[in-house]
Amino acid sequence: MYNWLMKFFSADMAIDLGTANTLIYVKGRGIVLNEPSVVAVQENRLQGRKEILAVGAEAKKMFGRTPGAITAVRPLRDGVIADFEVAEEMIKYFIRKVHRRNPIAAPLIIICVPSCATQVERRAIQEAADAAGARKVYIVEESTAAAIGAGLPVEKPLGSMVLDIGGGTTEVAIMSLGGIVYSNAVRTAGDQMDLDIIDFVRKNKNLLIGENTAEEIKKTIGCAIAPKDKANEMSMKIKGRDLLSGTPRETVVTESQIASALAQTVTKIVDTVRQALELTPPELSADIADLGIAMTGGGSLLRGLDAAIRAATGLPAFLVDNALECVACGSGKMLSSLDKSKHILQTMY
Repeated sequence: MYNWLMKFFSADMAIDLGTANTLIYVKGRGIVLNEPSVVAVQENRLQGRKEILAVGAEAKKMFGRTPGAITAVRPLRDGVIADFEVAEEMIKYFIRKVHRRNPIAAPLIIICVPSCATQVERRAIQEAADAAGARKVYIVEESTAAAIGAGLPVEKPLGSMVLDIGGGTTEVAIMSLGGIVYSNAVRTAGDQMDLDIIDFVRKNKNLLIGENTAEEIKKTIGCAIAPKDKANEMSMKIKGRDLLSGTPRETVVTESQIASALAQTVTKIVDTVRQALELTPPELSADIADLGIAMTGGGSLLRGLDAAIRAATGLPAFLVDNALECVACGSGKMLSSLDKSKHILQTMY
């Protein structure tokens, strides 16, 4: 009777637990939450634990602006849990927010993880969801969910290739007949691009900027290939702390400069794609040549990245329509056909 009540009052959900953002898809409702994976915490030394002050969008506003006693942290790094206690509280908060704080809600949850996540890391994610009140937890690889969310013909005897670039990881997968033929992930993605920009500005402009500023630069003028027309390239004014005087200062960065800053990370992403193609069976390679490479995830929005991949591989590469929501939508589709999807879902115990 208790289990029946749990199922009746709980909306099953799929969680794209990303390094940068967390998205939740609720069965029958679609995506109901999309918030930064950020938590503001305060150390309580008397009780020896962390107090959660804010989660999500509210916490991200505090990033780099908190007093000494408060810290805005990202409990996930490279797509896996770096701070178990804070991650658990974040997942609890998001589930309660979706369920409107229903005290007896105990949903079935599908959580997406990078293919490079170890068994220990996968178990930590499952345990965090269990502790947050899930009645059952399944794990699915992000690249699989991304391919399904992109609408690729993964169930057919055709080779489908997806490149999912998130905040912490870049994943590439080749699928056929509902299974993964090849997958690989590198822990180089959107966050590394931000660090590249911070490093470039520090070395070349003698200016220290924060992660939020770097992300804004990436979104506004970031590009994978430097523009040929230097006279009409975009530029952006940025503010930070002068490393010599210690005072606030403004400077200007251009598209070409940011393309130069991101060159190493872009090359690593392109090399990951080329390696996947080299290890693909010939018959599937022919299919990919026809269907192209589907690009998903927030990192794939970098201007010119599709052109860089086309130039390096000679294959068509395209950005899918719902690139930011692909993983959440794909895992949400699995919720709707759970029996058909169980062969690609994992449970750690």
